[in-house]
Amino acid sequence: MRNSVVCFRPAGVLFLVSAGGSALAPALWALIAARLVGGVGVGIAGMIAPLYVAEVSPAAVRGRMVALCQLAITIGVLSAYVSNTLLRQLADSGDSSGGLGPFDWFRDEVWRGMFAAEALPAATFCAALLWVPESPRFLARQGAYQKAEAVLGRLAGSASASAQMVEIRDALAREGGSFRELFSGPLAKPTFIAIYLSMFSQLSGIDVVIYYGPKIFEEGGFSFGRALDGQVLIGIILVLFTLVALWKIDRAGRRLLLAVGNAGVFLTLLLMGLFFSLEAVSGAWLIVATSGFIASFAFSLGPIPWIVMAEIFPTKLRGRAMALATLVLFGTTGLLGQVFPWMLEALGAANTFYVLAAGTLPTFVFVWKILPETTGRTLEEIERTWVSSGGSQLGESGEKG
Repeated sequence: MRNSVVCFRPAGVLFLVSAGGSALAPALWALIAARLVGGVGVGIAGMIAPLYVAEVSPAAVRGRMVALCQLAITIGVLSAYVSNTLLRQLADSGDSSGGLGPFDWFRDEVWRGMFAAEALPAATFCAALLWVPESPRFLARQGAYQKAEAVLGRLAGSASASAQMVEIRDALAREGGSFRELFSGPLAKPTFIAIYLSMFSQLSGIDVVIYYGPKIFEEGGFSFGRALDGQVLIGIILVLFTLVALWKIDRAGRRLLLAVGNAGVFLTLLLMGLFFSLEAVSGAWLIVATSGFIASFAFSLGPIPWIVMAEIFPTKLRGRAMALATLVLFGTTGLLGQVFPWMLEALGAANTFYVLAAGTLPTFVFVWKILPETTGRTLEEIERTWVSSGGSQLGESGEKG
């Protein structure tokens, strides 16, 4: 993998290009092209951010630190909801008062202002990268051991840095780097774990609830304006319960949080389907069930896949493995996003949510039988486990052998 901080920079540029291109798009093809550019940026940042944070974080707080990536995403989602709602209200007030001053250019096409607002966080992201240090494990791979230890010293103290450098150098001395290794031998199991988490976290339906939230609420009898207001509420819950993950991830462990959260996702999807079946979707019922779904996802299926995927692979293959997992995750998101409108039309809202609920059932077996517990272990300790025993020491109980 290339220098991770350098890889972040084109992502920021792509976000800026996408914001400007989307806001000023003269035709549908230009809007699609601009959104594809933004999608490439999301793919780059989505892969590198948890990987980078996992590599620079001490083992005792690594889960919490990687969960901060998910918290940042949820804050971004909430900010987008709030921004979109305010811009819509501004456009509506302009319609009644006759003008919006400097914002008059998007009065009739408020979506352009919504896309233009993306430029502010994109520019902030680019500027903040000037202060981000390089990953010490990447520096060690390049033979820059003194620089690597200096970065570790800044992050965890000099005593811890020296001990970690011994482990890092030992791990690098024993590693290969072939992409084929991900699918054979001792690394086949962590590769399966990463692919499973990538797929089934998205098959829960989180992105369709976020992307098609207005349509879901409209199915329940809410107007478009109230649907956007409801999404602001969803965004707030998303942020609050991601904080629960930050609080508990390095205490309760990955497996327990994932099992509890998956149970919540399953039950709330069933409730959403039941409410549509009984046509009991007026008032607060649908919002309560949807909010419960978001809360359950936010402390489990949201952050934990990224945390585990960033932990379970050797240093020299971590970049390739995260690229594969990110491709699977966003590929699943894109596929479900295309299929969901058809499901609503062909199956109806109730059966659609029943199908999504059924998709969470294999995860209970996955957590019980396959997922290891990585809490409190250094990346090198986890790596030695796979290499020495094919994962048997991090077996079904997730305990160290």
